[in-house]
Amino acid sequence: MKKVVIGFLGTILDRRGKSNRWESWRPSVSVCQHEELLVDRFHLLCSRRDESLASQIKADLEMVSPETKVIVEHLEFKNPWDFEEVFSGLLSYSQQFDFREDEEYLLHITTGTHVTQICMFLLTEAGFFPGMLLQTGPGRHNSPPGSYEIIDLDLSRYDSIARRFAIQTGDDISFLKSGIQTRNVSFNQLIAEVERVTVRSDAPILLAGPTGAGKSRLARQIYELRRQHSKVSGRFVEVNCATLRGDMAMSVLFGHKKGAYTGATESREGLLKAADNGILFLDEIGELGLDEQAMLLRAVEEKLYLPVGSDKEIRSNFQLITGTNRNLKQECRSGRFRQDLLARIKFWEFTLPGLKERPEDIEPNIDYELQLHSQNLGKPVSFSSEARAAYIKFANSFEAHWVANFRDLNSSLARMITLSDGNRIGLADVRIEIERLRREWRNEDEKDSEAHLVGLLKPEQIAELDLFDRLQLNTVLEICKNSANMAEASRKLFAGSLQKKRSTNDSDRLRKYLQRFGISSKEIF
Repeated sequence: MKKVVIGFLGTILDRRGKSNRWESWRPSVSVCQHEELLVDRFHLLCSRRDESLASQIKADLEMVSPETKVIVEHLEFKNPWDFEEVFSGLLSYSQQFDFREDEEYLLHITTGTHVTQICMFLLTEAGFFPGMLLQTGPGRHNSPPGSYEIIDLDLSRYDSIARRFAIQTGDDISFLKSGIQTRNVSFNQLIAEVERVTVRSDAPILLAGPTGAGKSRLARQIYELRRQHSKVSGRFVEVNCATLRGDMAMSVLFGHKKGAYTGATESREGLLKAADNGILFLDEIGELGLDEQAMLLRAVEEKLYLPVGSDKEIRSNFQLITGTNRNLKQECRSGRFRQDLLARIKFWEFTLPGLKERPEDIEPNIDYELQLHSQNLGKPVSFSSEARAAYIKFANSFEAHWVANFRDLNSSLARMITLSDGNRIGLADVRIEIERLRREWRNEDEKDSEAHLVGLLKPEQIAELDLFDRLQLNTVLEICKNSANMAEASRKLFAGSLQKKRSTNDSDRLRKYLQRFGISSKEIF
């Protein structure tokens, strides 16, 4: 394949006296002085004002390498140190150049200003110059021909670099998963995306998902990974917003001034300030009050806020991660969450699946928890083969509800380890635990079947209901409470009827159904 070199004339290094020019290293001429580097064509770029020097270098190149065709091309820059002008000029040149598939192109980056060298590098990396870089250097005592190196910018060709990138990325992903060898494809893809976001962005992250899905653990792992990559230098500060109420919520988050309210005997810094240059993790952010939401919005947008009772603004450069098991869009429609705050905190949004959605990951998480218990106890903890098979079979069965997801799984393992003899879980231990879980989930089911009835009906009224009516009414009330009004609830409940009938008063139909149990629509909507 023919080799074609494209390079700038070296207005200083290529310029030598006529008498000693063959004794000194000249970068453009040296390219063709290497016997093993056969150049078929050399495009020498220069300004018209350097025409005389270019003609001399062209003649010298043709002398040392008669088989090389030298083409002098004029490329004019008003200011060769102006990045925008040089980049634009070289981009236009590359677009007009007749690149051929049977030629190999080398971009000589030893000559020219630093700006032209950088621009040639960038345009080659981006593929506008479809070739490789050519770097030359002087020999001992600045004598020709010196040395040369061809640099391929396709990093995948460099095994050690590719391996290092792959190992680093793999290590970061494994770290985010706490080293658990998860098998669920969707979850692994999600964590791979979280890894890229973690090391490339500091915008707010919203972690959604059911209770016990691992939001808190992942938030802490994100912090640790960012700290390793020098993205944060401050603390990881975590708070469950469900524990914050009234004046205490404002004080805990934003701090207060001494005397701001009764009992405020000392000034308090607040968690936002504690997370300065670090990460603030607000778990269950859907529980936060509207006043606190308004304060938080400004703090997120401007990094400024007012502590309670203070007229002096505080600055905190915190990064924000939030967690929720609620549907925040529904909360916005219900007026319980600010739409503008939601838009700000969900720049990156990831929904963690529950245990039921990741059956492939039950076994790896069991192994992970056993390793942790082994480390804590200082001796190995394990299942007998029979016991392990029985437990995993139950864990993946339709009977297993895993209401609190991984929390339920971890608690279950901890109980079996505690009750087992010799830190080896046997089949009898597994059978006892399975029966315990069945009872627990049966009670949870009964509670769920009455959850929306409590408060609307008296206990004796609930007790009198048939199981069929209890389950049906509870479901109807759940849909009503998740709807903005009677009409929306009716559309959800009677969607099939709406398709079959041209017109029907489904709201009245729902109202009459509720009245059968003595429930008024005003109590719900």
